[in-house]
Amino acid sequence: MNYLYKYYTPRNFDNIIMTSEENILTGLYFEKAFPFDEDDFIKNKPDIFKETISFLDLYFKGINPGFIPKFTLPHMSDFRKSVIEILLTIPYGKVMTYKEIASLIAKKRKIKTMSSQAVGGAVGANPISIIIPCHRVIGSNMCLTGYAGGIDNKYELLKLEGHAMAKFKMPKKGKFL
Repeated sequence: MNYLYKYYTPRNFDNIIMTSEENILTGLYFEKAFPFDEDDFIKNKPDIFKETISFLDLYFKGINPGFIPKFTLPHMSDFRKSVIEILLTIPYGKVMTYKEIASLIAKKRKIKTMSSQAVGGAVGANPISIIIPCHRVIGSNMCLTGYAGGIDNKYELLKLEGHAMAKFKMPKKGKFL
């Protein structure tokens, strides 16, 4: 069974839709980036959603939850999984560049270089935002780019984690709240 639950955010964020297969989280999307038809899911609240809500409640209070709800990443290439593994190592309140991630993957694969754009594509395909912290990935020039949930949400997430936002550059297109 595939379940869906809508989480109403307590701050300046878009609402969040979470999905699960039985009792394993399969998706956490800002509502405007939800890629599925809500009618294809059963609206229910299995235990995994309760655990995820606990995570989000702490997170949106500006507290590092200190745990990660159980999730699965179905239908994902080995490359994308390797990017997700790196994303999971980025500590709360820290950032990493696409280029740094590309360098780590190149080193792991024992190749000379890896495309930052390929990393960007993999980061953008992350189905479990916030918990898998793709919002913590920035451009090499300190620009806040590439967030499926919207640049305004990325800005607010980093701000919530305690970043001095003046150090980041605004993307050429888009605006911040």
